[in-house]
Amino acid sequence: MKNKIKLGILGGGGDSLIGIVHRIASSMHDNYQLVGGVFNPDYNENIKFAQEIGLSSDRVYKDYESMINEELKLDKSERIQVVSILTPNFLHYPMAKKLLENDFNVICEKPMTTSYKEAQDLERICETKNLTFAVTYTYTGYPMIRQMKEMINSGIIGDIQRADLQYYQGWINPIIHDNSKRAETWRLQPDKSGISCCIGDIGTHAFDMLEYVTNMRVKELLSDLNYVYDDNKMDVDGTILVRFSDKIKGVIRASQIATGEENNFTVAIYGNKGGLKWEQENPNFLYYLSEHEPVKVLKPGHDYNSKFAKMSTKLPPGHPEGMFDSMANIYHGVARQLNGVNKFKGEYPTLNDGLRGMLFIEKAVESHKSGNKWVTLT
Repeated sequence: MKNKIKLGILGGGGDSLIGIVHRIASSMHDNYQLVGGVFNPDYNENIKFAQEIGLSSDRVYKDYESMINEELKLDKSERIQVVSILTPNFLHYPMAKKLLENDFNVICEKPMTTSYKEAQDLERICETKNLTFAVTYTYTGYPMIRQMKEMINSGIIGDIQRADLQYYQGWINPIIHDNSKRAETWRLQPDKSGISCCIGDIGTHAFDMLEYVTNMRVKELLSDLNYVYDDNKMDVDGTILVRFSDKIKGVIRASQIATGEENNFTVAIYGNKGGLKWEQENPNFLYYLSEHEPVKVLKPGHDYNSKFAKMSTKLPPGHPEGMFDSMANIYHGVARQLNGVNKFKGEYPTLNDGLRGMLFIEKAVESHKSGNKWVTLT
């Protein structure tokens, strides 16, 4: 019988969107066994939720400190091996820090922390440990994103000269205009969310995706953020110009007040020989553009895809896969790392990706507040 990786979860209880995504994703490749955690700060609700998902209350704890202390008393063969952090942003750092210090592997929701300094501290701790740390930039798990990455890396579109990423949502639009609703939304509270709402929540997805598929690092950026109201401390919209070099440039557009939009995340990369385009709301289609042929549409499951893309697909062609599958590929990558069988670069986003994400957030806010000036990502 396969020895499954023992998984603990912090947060994600009740009707949490991201909670069910992580629980289903972790189960898809039969790599993990959820054995315990802390799903809710209210202990009674915590126990109730564990019962609802069929989990014994024996290893459901009142807080993460108790979980760590009690798990360390168990034999290593029985102990939780990796912990997923699905809480609001301000809890990511203290939880991850304590877990790393006590030799637990970590899967953390993005943004990894609420500051670049905190992210650097996690990097310092992780460097002294032989541990795995993943950050769930979910969309990097899609098969056709991985196909895009491989095609760019192989030179099919030639030298990159333009990148255009857009991530539009509309869910904050009815909230931002209502003071009472704004006060009840944790993503709009700096003490819980950090220094940024929109850029920290979805702009960081676009930034990570840009560096993921191009395998290049952004060197400079200039941002123009929108707060809508003077008394609102958190950005809800922004446009960010990026430079890889003097000759390779692009733009990241992110908004959570794009009225009527749902989860409109698009990625377009253009080289001197062709271009590639992908849309998250239609994730099973990758568009390959060239000057001399009609647009080609590539889909998952076919032999014409790369080995990495094919490994990331669980179903035959014509059977759509979505966000659960994408997150499952990240969990699968972590499991392969823990089992020492990773083969492809980019099977899961690493701590360094989370560190880069925090640098991006802080530099975007810095650029805006300095009068929309170019800043260097160092």
